[in-house]
Amino acid sequence: MPAPHDASEFVDSDFQSAQQSAFAAPLPASPGASPARSNRPPTTEELAAMVSEKQIKLAELKRAQEELERERAGLEELRRRKMEYQTGRSEMLQHLTRGIGLLEAAELAARRDAEQFARALGGFRDALSNVQSLNDQLWSQEGFSVELTRALTTLENARMEWNAARLKFPLLSTAAAAGAEDAAPKAAPSLFATASLGQLCKIGFALTWPLVLLGLAGLAGLVVLLLRH
Repeated sequence: MPAPHDASEFVDSDFQSAQQSAFAAPLPASPGASPARSNRPPTTEELAAMVSEKQIKLAELKRAQEELERERAGLEELRRRKMEYQTGRSEMLQHLTRGIGLLEAAELAARRDAEQFARALGGFRDALSNVQSLNDQLWSQEGFSVELTRALTTLENARMEWNAARLKFPLLSTAAAAGAEDAAPKAAPSLFATASLGQLCKIGFALTWPLVLLGLAGLAGLVVLLLRH
């Protein structure tokens, strides 16, 4: 047993208090260790809880994957529509620009043709009026030569108007050719082309029986001559 200190000796009471506190304080526990046992295996309830936790995490990951798939599909649809827009815009710009050029040229040509049609139509109407006004029944004997010359001039001018229009408009030549074909007399169909086989046989017999009779008569005469000799 240590001897009691003298009151004259110096004692550091703060140091002694710190040593006593250090010896009395419990050791710190390792993180995650159970207060009772740190190395024990998990129980069934703990395993079930862990499985449930993993299932919940898998479900969350699956939902996140589905959400990402939907977002990816939406972005893919947007990309497809954007490409369709760009392609369609370029295509329609090209087609419409080319179409406008073609239609403008066709419109200009149609207007030019319409103007030519209008001029030709006016010339035809004037020429028709002049030709219709010709009436040789009203010509006098004294002015017959003058009236005839005037009428021939009118007809020549009308013919020139017609020929000039035919050169410009091919449809007039086609119409004139069709009218000439309609006006031309059609040949009557041949009898042999329309007759039936029986009719052809009758016609052949009618044409050949005189020859047959003539041959028989000649043969009979020859027989008579031979019998006389």
